[in-house]
Amino acid sequence: MIKNYRVNSGKGKRTISIDETLCKGCGICVWVCPKKVFTFSNNLTSQGFYVAKVLNKRECLGCRLCEIQCPDFCINVSELS
Repeated sequence: MIKNYRVNSGKGKRTISIDETLCKGCGICVWVCPKKVFTFSNNLTSQGFYVAKVLNKRECLGCRLCEIQCPDFCINVSELS
């Protein structure tokens, strides 16, 4: 399942998408984000992982470090017009 988080802040409009079927909960996105946008979900997936989720979406800078560093390609940051 893909979860989409819409961001509308002074830093621009974007969508952060996390594909929970691909995420294995490694935490790289949690650690690389300079604004601490991500955290871990409290719910286990069917594969037994605590996947990433967006906690502070208004803090997102749109730097895409999460997307670039994710080894499973489960995060996508899309700019909106």
